[in-house]
Amino acid sequence: MTNNRVYDIKIAIERLKKYCSVQDRCQQDIIKKIKHWGLTKNSQDYILEILIQESYIDELRYAKSFCRGKFNIKKWGKNKIKYELKNKNISNNCILEGLNEIDEFSYLETMEKIYKKKKENTLEKNIFIKNNKIASFLINKGYESNLVWDRIKQKNNKI
Repeated sequence: MTNNRVYDIKIAIERLKKYCSVQDRCQQDIIKKIKHWGLTKNSQDYILEILIQESYIDELRYAKSFCRGKFNIKKWGKNKIKYELKNKNISNNCILEGLNEIDEFSYLETMEKIYKKKKENTLEKNIFIKNNKIASFLINKGYESNLVWDRIKQKNNKI
C-alpha cells in the first residue's frame, strides 16, 4: 500500500490543479482530498485561496455543470440536485443559478418520458397502487411532488 500523505505544499497544489483540471470540483472535494493527505488547516486555507484565485475552483461553475450533468445524464429532478448540492455546501445563490441551466420544457419532457416508461413497466393492476408506485419513483428521482401528481391526474382524466 502506498503512502498517500503529501508533505510539500507545492506538490499538493500541483496535484490539486491536475485534479481540478480533469473535471469541475467544489471546495468540499478539495478539502476532503487535503485532509486525506494529512495537511494542516493553515495549509488547507492557503491552497484553497490559490486554487480559487487561479480559477481551478469556482462554486458557480461547479453548480452549473453539476445541474446540467445530473439532469442530462442521470435524469434527476431539481429537488434531488438541490439536495446533493446543499450536501456539498454550495451556496443557495449558486444552486439557483445552476438550476436555471435546466430548460423548463426539456425538464417537463424528461419527466413525461420517465413517467411513460415507468407506467409501461409497472405491472400492478390496481390503478391507485400503480399511480402511487409511479409517483414515488418520480419523487425519489427528485421531481417536485406537485408536478408529478398533476401529471398523474392529467393522464387519469384523459382515460
